[in-house]
Amino acid sequence: MPVEHDQDPFETRLGLALRDAGDHFTADRTALVDGGLARGRRQRLRRRTAVLGGVAGVALAGVGGTLLTPWDDGTASRPGTTGRPSAQAPLAPVTGRELIESLEKMLPEGEVSGQEAKGGADGAPAPYARLVFDDGEGAAAVVVGLDRIAFGGQHARQAVDCPDRTLVRHDACVSTELPDGSLLKLFQGYVYGDRRAKTKLWSADLVTPAGQHVFVTELNSAAEKDSPVTRPEPPLSTARLKKLVTAPVWRGYVDSLPEDLEGAEPPAGPSVDSVLDTLAALLPRKAKVVERGEDYSFLVLDDGGGRGYVQVDVQQNMGDVAGELFGEGSETLPDGTLVNVRESAGDKGVPGAVMWTVDSLRTDGFRVTVSALNAPTQHDAPSRTAPVLTKAQLRKIALSPEWDRYR
Repeated sequence: MPVEHDQDPFETRLGLALRDAGDHFTADRTALVDGGLARGRRQRLRRRTAVLGGVAGVALAGVGGTLLTPWDDGTASRPGTTGRPSAQAPLAPVTGRELIESLEKMLPEGEVSGQEAKGGADGAPAPYARLVFDDGEGAAAVVVGLDRIAFGGQHARQAVDCPDRTLVRHDACVSTELPDGSLLKLFQGYVYGDRRAKTKLWSADLVTPAGQHVFVTELNSAAEKDSPVTRPEPPLSTARLKKLVTAPVWRGYVDSLPEDLEGAEPPAGPSVDSVLDTLAALLPRKAKVVERGEDYSFLVLDDGGGRGYVQVDVQQNMGDVAGELFGEGSETLPDGTLVNVRESAGDKGVPGAVMWTVDSLRTDGFRVTVSALNAPTQHDAPSRTAPVLTKAQLRKIALSPEWDRYR
């Protein structure tokens, strides 16, 4: 199981929620950068560490300078929304039927089809409801998912912090703090980061101080894959997304989930700044840093022959998957360190893209992976024939004792 350099934020948000949903909304693992987390909730994305700003009422800057105000568009949802109040306790596990009924009642007028859902009563560890909604302008998939999450922890930040535009191409994203202290993210992007298809992905994530995580995702097609675009944009405006994701009914449903589903927060890893400082100090003199990741450990370098993207992943406790990561062709150094050198065409399928990766695993499970691309981002056309760092230089960086400070 290699480092995933390009994982969809859609997959990050849905995670457990859609793992039982068949082929519907199966995440495209080549759409967006992942921080090298190899398995499960223990290793969620760590591409973001910054604390969110708390200015309410920030407008989303859309394409062409259009302002999309996410708080109020003057439209009303269907009347009669029902559900259990969050304060009710104890609560019976939520059912899939309840989830579908609540979702349908909060949608604008239109036709719904393809409903499917699993609640806690159905054995789902992270309940979800999915349907296809058509307001007369074209069918669109809509999903609501529920989860527990530690407020203020790494998982919460990952859910509500906006992605780096260098890594995740999107039209707009805003993260705000609501009056009750909850954190809200409204995102307008694409299923495929390279936009090889015009399938748009808009979403809203809410994390409350009580640890309730609610997310809504919508497309401008009836399904993520193998489904044509049916409309220019998804059906729900950012205002409607906000209204839907903040509805009290979802918080009550999250309260019906077992407390132990939240899971333990992973140990705090090194900061992005610290990792990038270490990486920068190991670069050859000719390679000049022209861009630096703020919330994910990457650099854009220029050695005079064109810009190139370089990223590093530092992970603990990876020894249990050594057999998956370092198979035939891997090298074992005298001290037991495993080394694997890989060549690929990058994660985006961009014509002419070349990516070189050196993966290393120390005997205590400490892993350092360094990759270099012959383009300034994983979405852009190559700016040079070969990556900005040679394989020998990548190997020297990955095996440097300077990384031992993070062991």
